[in-house]
Amino acid sequence: MPIPSGVQAPDFELLDENNMTRRLSDFRGRPVVLYFYPKDDTPGCTTEACGFRDNYSAYINADVVILGVSPDDTRSHTKFKEKFTLQFPLLADEKHIVCNQYGVWGPKKFMGREFEGVLRTTFLVDSNGRIAKVFENVKPAEHSSEVLAAIKSL
Repeated sequence: MPIPSGVQAPDFELLDENNMTRRLSDFRGRPVVLYFYPKDDTPGCTTEACGFRDNYSAYINADVVILGVSPDDTRSHTKFKEKFTLQFPLLADEKHIVCNQYGVWGPKKFMGREFEGVLRTTFLVDSNGRIAKVFENVKPAEHSSEVLAAIKSL
């Protein structure tokens, strides 16, 4: 179960696609869209990432940082970013440490098969580092617009 809104967002340290260390606390003072997704270059994850890409100027105008997190490695993130011209960092959580911190690693079902994986979830973190809103069971095609609407209420 994802951590709830109203609490301090757990800080973390992960490598991005350029092997640069990123910490959530590095962005204190700015709102952050922290979105967890299952796998690079898959249909739903691509739709979700491209929604953020297509609305990127609106996020920049609102001074909002976007960070994508998945269990893929940095090499996979590099290919995904280049293939779809994504402008924001993708963070590698190969050991699911941050996914577990945020409560987004758990049981899933796909085509009758049960397995453990990332539960597609987004956290809107306010400029003080508190979770302002949690988006669960995200629908990739509409998600970026949904997040932008929530940002206006910050």
